[in-house]
Amino acid sequence: MTTVYDVPPSDLIKGLARELKDSGKVSLPDWAAFVKTGANKDMPPDDPDWWYVRCASVLRHVYVHGPVGVSRLRSHYGGRTRNRVSTGTFAKGSGSVVREALQQLEKAGYVKKFKNGRQVTPEGQSFMDGVAFKVKGLLVESTPGLAKY
Repeated sequence: MTTVYDVPPSDLIKGLARELKDSGKVSLPDWAAFVKTGANKDMPPDDPDWWYVRCASVLRHVYVHGPVGVSRLRSHYGGRTRNRVSTGTFAKGSGSVVREALQQLEKAGYVKKFKNGRQVTPEGQSFMDGVAFKVKGLLVESTPGLAKY
């Protein structure tokens, strides 16, 4: 049986983003066109589907590293910021983006809040494993040498 661990993360996140967008369980917030994804960023994202990609990435991160909270996810999506002449320091990512993504994934039934953080539900696990199976099938079609894995 194919799981999330059997496919490359970048391909899985693309597939998950496509499925989340097509299913309609995750919707683009009104403020998504204007928001930066962290204090270390200068501009909003260029990709019009960045929200679905971020939700897919959050879902994968919760699956692999769960249980996690907003603070750990903010650290994951943060990066280096430069303040004029001084050397760069670490800045966390946007908490509002992570929180809204987790809330939408909870409403969809893929993530559930527990005492020590958020974890993937059985429904979310089967959804992600199904997408991983599809992605692996596409990878095997494009590269037949991968069939033995």
